[in-house]
Amino acid sequence: QVQLVESGGGLVQAGGSLRLSCAASGRTFSRKAMGWFRQAPGKEREFVAAITSSGGSTYYSDSVKGRFTISRDNAKNTVYLQMNMLKPEDTAVYYCAARSVSYSSGRPYEYDYWGQGTQVTVSS
Repeated sequence: QVQLVESGGGLVQAGGSLRLSCAASGRTFSRKAMGWFRQAPGKEREFVAAITSSGGSTYYSDSVKGRFTISRDNAKNTVYLQMNMLKPEDTAVYYCAARSVSYSSGRPYEYDYWGQGTQVTVSS
């Protein structure tokens, strides 16, 4: 069993930055691909970014490419999402997720473990 705990959300003005963190329990973190998803009120959960178990490959949705950066520190069992140039449309609950395999996916149903989410609000 893997437990994921997100932190770092908050209120920020448009154009600002936030860094989300996701701390994972267990000794198999380094073998798991990780992803970030978000869900705005009344909308479906959508893919934001993903990273392979080694951190060697990263993937982004078109809406965040060039503004967000996903990274991981396997020694600390933590994955990060650096969010720059934030826009009001980035407002959502952000979720960290883990797969039981090393390669990434943009599909929520292919992730086995989920955090509780952290709220990000971007004011205009």
